[in-house]
Amino acid sequence: MSTRTLAVLSAGLSTPSSTRLLADRLTTATVAALRARGEDATVEVVELRAHARDLADHLLTGFANTALQAAVDTVVGADGLIAVTPVFSASYSGLFKTFFDVLDKDALTGTPVLLGATAGTARHSLVIEHAMRPLFAHLRAVAVPTGVFAASEDWAGAGGVDQQLAGRIERAAGELADLVTGRPARGGRAGRRPADPFADVPSFEDLLKGR
Repeated sequence: MSTRTLAVLSAGLSTPSSTRLLADRLTTATVAALRARGEDATVEVVELRAHARDLADHLLTGFANTALQAAVDTVVGADGLIAVTPVFSASYSGLFKTFFDVLDKDALTGTPVLLGATAGTARHSLVIEHAMRPLFAHLRAVAVPTGVFAASEDWAGAGGVDQQLAGRIERAAGELADLVTGRPARGGRAGRRPADPFADVPSFEDLLKGR
């Protein structure tokens, strides 16, 4: 049994968060779907609320600090991504968008992604189609056909989740597992980490010496 890496990106702002709850449900279902297909999985979770200031600093300076770089490496190095956002003003949150704004434009090319969103009302149920899919199409990621939206009432069923929501979670997880298992393993963070454009820059001392 080979091992695949799953990155889980949650943009929830509160603790506890319905966004994180949905992300956890999607993760559990995807891990089970991978194992049913003969693949083990390791999971790394990125809580964007912990990187809000890091992301603002990156926008201003163009550089990621150590904590944010680790989060970026987790996402771009994964075999599959689960990305979940709360709905703000009929779209994904600004924090969610900012994370993808600081990624290299080719970082997610071909990456299988499961899209999820949460809101207080079902009025926002099309946010995945009209906002999230265009974003990930621009990034040339491969979004699974089934997006999973959860409104507040969807958590009121048996076991804490509505049966229709549970069905969408299971279907989307199976679609992500199919895409992940159909691709060569990337080898975790090191497999997709972007090259450091400043890695070969000579020291200031060497520049002064004309080297």
